[in-house]
Amino acid sequence: MMPSTTASSITVHPVSGRRERQRFIDVPYEFYPSRYPQWVPPLRRDEKKTLDPGTNAFFEHGDIQLFLAENEAGAVVGRVAGIVNGMHLDTHDDDTGFFGFFECIEDYDVAAALLDAATAWLQDQGLDRVRGPANPSLNDTAGLLVDGFDREPSILMPYNPPYYEDFLTRYGFERVMTMWAYYVHKKYVEYDRLRRGANLVKRRTPGLDIRSLDMSRFAEEARTILDIYNDAWSDNWGHVPMTDREFEQLADEMKQIVEPEMVFLIEHEGEPVAFSITLPNINQALKHVPDGRLFPLGLPKLLLHATYSVYECRMPLMGVRPAYQGKGLDALLVLETIESGPPNGFDACEMSWVLDTNDRLKNHIESLGAVVDKEYALFELPMSAAG
Repeated sequence: MMPSTTASSITVHPVSGRRERQRFIDVPYEFYPSRYPQWVPPLRRDEKKTLDPGTNAFFEHGDIQLFLAENEAGAVVGRVAGIVNGMHLDTHDDDTGFFGFFECIEDYDVAAALLDAATAWLQDQGLDRVRGPANPSLNDTAGLLVDGFDREPSILMPYNPPYYEDFLTRYGFERVMTMWAYYVHKKYVEYDRLRRGANLVKRRTPGLDIRSLDMSRFAEEARTILDIYNDAWSDNWGHVPMTDREFEQLADEMKQIVEPEMVFLIEHEGEPVAFSITLPNINQALKHVPDGRLFPLGLPKLLLHATYSVYECRMPLMGVRPAYQGKGLDALLVLETIESGPPNGFDACEMSWVLDTNDRLKNHIESLGAVVDKEYALFELPMSAAG
C-alpha cells in the first residue's frame, strides 16, 4: 500500500535510469489492489514496452519525461509523465503537450506537485497548453474515468480513483471532451430493427459486401485497415494519424488475441471502405494475474482464464471512409458484430469510446438496445492557468 504524506514532505524528481523507471512502473501495482478491487492489472511486460524508447514506436516522433513523488521517508506517493507528441503537433500545430500515467494518493498537494513538474517540463519544451490523460497518446489507453467506478474496465480502457477528477479541476483543468462506453447484451438487442436497417442500407448502396478478417493475409489486411482508419478519422476531434510503425506494433499486439470472426471489412464493388475491430475482453482473464507478472504462475492462470472466463468483448475501433459516412455502414458493422458474438462465445460487448459530439453514432447504438455503462473525459488547461 502506498503511504500517506503531507505537503511539506513531498519531493518530486524526474526519473532517470532503468531502476527508477521500474519504480515508476510499479506504482499502480502497489496502489490499487488493496484499495480498488475493480482495477485490472495490465501485464508488466506491456507497461515496460510502452515506456521503453527502444521498443515503442511512439518515441520515433515523441518524447516522455517521467516524474516520481516521494515522501520524506523516500516512499513513492505518486507519478506522472509529461508527453510531447510530435504527430499531434504536426497534425494540429496547436502547441499542446500532454500528461499521462498519472497516479497519486488521496492528497491534493501530491497531485499539485506532480502536475507542477509535468507542466513546467512541457513549458520548457516550448508548449503552452496541456491535455490528458494520455498514456502516451489518444491512440493508446487514454482518458479519465469519471463515472462507473464500481465496474471493471474493459480491455485497453483506464481505471482510476474517483478523486482524480476533483484534483485536476482544482488545479485548473477543464473538461474538453466527454467519451462514453456503451454496453450491450444479447438479451436486449433489437435484432429485428437492426436487420431492417441493414437491409435498407444495402438497398440504398448496392454492391456492398461484408467479410471477416483473412488471417492468411494479415499484414495486407492490417495495412488496409490503417489506410481506412487514418482516412475515416481525419476530421475527428483530437485525432492523430498512426504512423506505419505504430500501427504495425498495435497489429502485432492485437494478433495475439484477435478473433478473426469478430473483425470485419466492408467493400463496395471490391474496394475496402469500412472496418470494425472487436477484441475479446481479456481483462476478464488478466484480473486473475493480480501482480501483472506472467512468471512463474501468471501465465498458466492467464491461459486458463482466457479459455474459460472471457465472455465479453469490446469494439475499440471502427472506421468508415468519409465518402461513405452517413450511409449506414456502421449499422452493418454493428449488426455483424452482435450476431457473430454468441457463436464465438461472447454474450455482451462494450463499444468504446464514443465521442460526446458523435450524436449520430450515439443514437444508433442506443437504438439497438445498448446502455451507457461508463463515462470518461479528457481535460485541458493553458499553462498560464496551472496551479
